[in-house]
Amino acid sequence: MQPLLNNIVTAVSHVLLGKEKQVKLAVACLIGRGHLLLEDLPGMGKTTLAHCLGKVLGLDYQRVQFTSDLLPADILGAAVFDKHQSQFTFHPGPIFTQLLLADEINRSTPKTQSALLEAMEEGQVSIEGETRLLPSPFFVIATQNPSSQSGTFMLPESQLDRFLMRLSLGYPDHQSERLLLQGIDPRQRITDMQPVITHEQLHKLQQEVSGGTL
Repeated sequence: MQPLLNNIVTAVSHVLLGKEKQVKLAVACLIGRGHLLLEDLPGMGKTTLAHCLGKVLGLDYQRVQFTSDLLPADILGAAVFDKHQSQFTFHPGPIFTQLLLADEINRSTPKTQSALLEAMEEGQVSIEGETRLLPSPFFVIATQNPSSQSGTFMLPESQLDRFLMRLSLGYPDHQSERLLLQGIDPRQRITDMQPVITHEQLHKLQQEVSGGTL
């Protein structure tokens, strides 16, 4: 399985230049069935890393921009009355995906942040008195702005405990910065990316990690 892991890291590193160590840690977090918190200044490539992982792993991907007026229902979904059927119909929110990017999670209020607690711990959500399972695999990659910036809310310990890893990407080195300025737009590179691993192979990797054989 080592060649598979190398292929994932290489594919992501072609877009996120000069961050191979952070990419390896992010991949280790995901195959370990954990969730990842990326803490850094805006523009460091946090969202790019999440996009790339979704592409190379072939996962269904959703991005939620967290803001101060975001509500839990905007993430989980809600029941809407259907006048034609005279009953409420549940409309799932973006959390019903395999890889969820919670972008700038600490810009939302603690009430909204708490909407992720059950999902990240148990792979399910309880809505309208009913428990609904989330897809498998289910990964959350959250990005967080420095708490010194205005409009941010500190993540409580209960939320931080749901993340297996907390990483910081940092500024690119001089050579990587030159390549970024001279090369193709990273957004175009992401569009052209293809999965390098199947769902079955990813599931096998996770099983080997859980069993301590990898």
